[in-house]
Amino acid sequence: MEIQWIKTFIIAAKTLNFRKTSEQLLMSQPSVSVHIRLLEEYLGISLFERNKNRVTLTDAGKMFVDKAEKLLQQYEDSIQSIHAYKQGYRRNWTIAISPLLAETILPHILRSFMRQHPDLEITIRVEESHLIEELVDKEDVHLGISALNSTYKHIESIPIFEEHLLFIAPVDIYDDESGPAYDEMEYLQTYTLFTHHHPVFWDDVLIKLRKQVTGLRSMKVSQAHITKRFIQEGLGISFLPHSIVRRELLEGRLMNIHFDLFELPKVTTYVIVKKQGELEKEFIQMLSSHYFG
Repeated sequence: MEIQWIKTFIIAAKTLNFRKTSEQLLMSQPSVSVHIRLLEEYLGISLFERNKNRVTLTDAGKMFVDKAEKLLQQYEDSIQSIHAYKQGYRRNWTIAISPLLAETILPHILRSFMRQHPDLEITIRVEESHLIEELVDKEDVHLGISALNSTYKHIESIPIFEEHLLFIAPVDIYDDESGPAYDEMEYLQTYTLFTHHHPVFWDDVLIKLRKQVTGLRSMKVSQAHITKRFIQEGLGISFLPHSIVRRELLEGRLMNIHFDLFELPKVTTYVIVKKQGELEKEFIQMLSSHYFG
């Protein structure tokens, strides 16, 4: 049995159309028919029912789809493992991290960690925070970095750092000495407020804002890096954790406006882990000792 027969069968089972299958696989339609026929002969059973120009899966074909996909995945994983071995990797390790944190926390740590473990093939999965705990629980990943605390009792949640929210606005044409005093109320009534790029604090903050700010306009933007870009383009304002905007503030691409309408909440970053092996312990220690200010 050839692996290409399996690939052809999986696509054909999804499209139920040999012409579309041939287009996806960049091969002729007769070749698709040959692959299916050879696979059926090898298995000794029909996988498709052919009725003029239509094909449907037989009961055997429906049962074989899942097994074929697993077989193909095992094959591709094996090839990937061999390539990794040729490159000098001897171990695999997978991290899940939320989009909010991937561009700020991970690069600082990953560079040092990779340098200390040249034999380690690291896979990064960028996932929303509410999905990370389940990935850790299922052991699809070895460790997660999340903006959400763990809810499972058997999953360990380790606070790594806590930071303030900042009121972030586009830069203006004034310098610190000659410009007028910044008025947070004016910004809130003038600009659109980008919200919900963090999974924790927005509902409470919006309730407090709407009690004090008339005519507040808001827009949900689910990704922090998009929010930053929109603010830089002068499209609006938002509340963002300091670590997310640290570089942009230093380079003068964003502006931090003093905010005293009410006390802004702090946000915490957690490591989510089920089993702490040596790699997990070392990575957590590296994270805990890093300054993200």
